[in-house]
Amino acid sequence: MTDETNATSSTRQALSERLRDITRPVINAVAGVFIKLGFSPDLLTFLGLIMAGVSAFLAANGKFAWAGIVIIVGGPFDALDGAVARVSGRVSRFGALLDSTLDRYGEALILSGIGCYLLQQDHTVGVLLVFASLFGSVMVSYVRARSEGLQIDNKVGIATRLERVIILTLALLTGLVVPGLWLLAILAHITVIQRMWQGFRVTRQDRQGNDV
Repeated sequence: MTDETNATSSTRQALSERLRDITRPVINAVAGVFIKLGFSPDLLTFLGLIMAGVSAFLAANGKFAWAGIVIIVGGPFDALDGAVARVSGRVSRFGALLDSTLDRYGEALILSGIGCYLLQQDHTVGVLLVFASLFGSVMVSYVRARSEGLQIDNKVGIATRLERVIILTLALLTGLVVPGLWLLAILAHITVIQRMWQGFRVTRQDRQGNDV
C-alpha cells in the first residue's frame, strides 16, 4: 500500500510539473501585464487574502454560491504572485514565507465564515466539521513545513492545498457545504497521516543506513 501511495504521489507530481510547463508561457504573459500595471508580488498576495475575506463574509451570511464565485475570481491573484515575482526578478524568501502564511489565513477565514453561518443555524455537527477541517488543514501544512526543516521532501497526500480549495469551492457553489466539510475533514487528516508515514519511512531509511 505504501508503494502504491508513493507511486500515486509521484504520478501526481509529474502531471503537476507537466501542467505547469504547459501553462507557464500564458501565466508569464499575464504576469507581465500585471507588472506593467504596477502590481507587485506582495500586493497580489494581499489581494488574494482580501478576496478570501470577502468570500468568508459572504459565507457567514449564507451566500454560499457568491462566496464560491469570489474564490474563483480571487484565484488568479493567488496563482500570479509567484509568477510576477519570477518575471520581475523580485523572488525572495520572505515573499515565499508571506505567500504561504497568508494562504493559511485565507483558508482559515473562509472556513470561519462557514462556521459562523452554521453556528447561527445551530448546526452543531457542521460547526464541529469546520473545526476538524481547520485543524486538518493546519496540520497538513505544519507536517510539510516541519519535514522540510528536517530536510525531508514531504509533499505527498490526497488533499494538498489545491485539492482542499477545489473541494471548498465546489461545496460552496453547489450549496452542499456540510457534505463538503465531511470530505474536507476526512481527506485532510488522511493527508496528515500520509505525510507522517512519509516522514517515518524516510527517517527509518536514514537509521538503517547509519546501522550499515
